Amino acid sequence: MAGVAWHYVLKFIITGDASVGKSSLLVRLTDQRFLANPDPTLGVEFGSKLITIPEENKVVKLQCWDTAGTESFRSITRSYYRGAAGCLLVYDVSSRQSFLNARSWLQDVREHADPHLTCILVGNKVDLCNDGPEGATPAQGQRARQVSTDEAELWAKEEGLLFVEASAKSGVNVEAAFETATRDILDKIRRGVFDDDRSPGVKLSKPANDSLTLESTPKKSGCC
Repeated sequence: MAGVAWHYVLKFIITGDASVGKSSLLVRLTDQRFLANPDPTLGVEFGSKLITIPEENKVVKLQCWDTAGTESFRSITRSYYRGAAGCLLVYDVSSRQSFLNARSWLQDVREHADPHLTCILVGNKVDLCNDGPEGATPAQGQRARQVSTDEAELWAKEEGLLFVEASAKSGVNVEAAFETATRDILDKIRRGVFDDDRSPGVKLSKPANDSLTLESTPKKSGCC
């Protein structure tokens, strides 16, 4: 496939409660910087990133749709779930409510996205947490952890999700989250779970082209 910049384009969605750091994760992935005070996402935000999976000898372009975490935009963001090959389901490790609400977001994804979608549960903001003895007072600028790694990992396993804890601020495990999900999607492609021609979230680069045109941005009133 000489002359082709990448082998696959994969559509990802990033979902979860407002203020769990979805936009910051996307900016960390695409721009390698941290958004200290991001504006609330209105509807959806878009970003893309080329990643290399060496063991697969594949270069993959990720098209990532960061969806709003407020109820008022839920009907809009649901339309972006359709056709996604991957999903980052994000919660804040210092907010138990955001972890509990992840169940509702997962239900939405499963109702509206491709049934074969790969979903990875991402516990964000580990940099903020005090992981000292239980009951210890958090240091200045830190918060008490409200969701243990074991609890989140167990729920992810029960739901058939991949799992990682990350920090958009430090960059820890941000690329790893996307790469882990991408490897799982590539494995599904290899096994024929995703069809290159019929799965809208998986686009195969064409050998005749020197570059691949991105999917056109969906209108807010329609489906992606």
